[in-house]
Amino acid sequence: MKQDKISELLAPIIEDLGYRFWGLEYQVRKADALLRVYIDHENGISVDDCATVSHEVSGILDVEEPITMAYILEVSSPGMDRILFSASQFSEFLGEKVKMKLNQMVDGRRKIKGKIESVDGETITIDSDDEKINIEFDKIMRARINPGFDGVK
Repeated sequence: MKQDKISELLAPIIEDLGYRFWGLEYQVRKADALLRVYIDHENGISVDDCATVSHEVSGILDVEEPITMAYILEVSSPGMDRILFSASQFSEFLGEKVKMKLNQMVDGRRKIKGKIESVDGETITIDSDDEKINIEFDKIMRARINPGFDGVK
């Protein structure tokens, strides 16, 4: 998968710059593609951090050319409502609320909201309305931390 190849290419460069590679999204659109790279740091991420990483990543992408069409590069902090890209990232947020879209039904549902109860290898257990739901990571299309701002005005 192209996303995995790009991740393997960029992660070491980003980490050499002193940032944590959080993950990336790659979307092919009608006229171009969008590559959104998420970086993190224990002290947070500034606009200057994003610019530094963007400059380095652009150079590598120009040389290696993993994307052959026109594309837009965005470098961003994962934010409070961060996307979770791996099972290990779920384990960093035990007890936090999460929203998930699944690529196949689990317990008759494709959308699940709840608290991250536990992570065992690639199996994530979510407490959704006092029901424990075990989900294999590869069944998750998208998962995002839900910091609880829904409905806040």
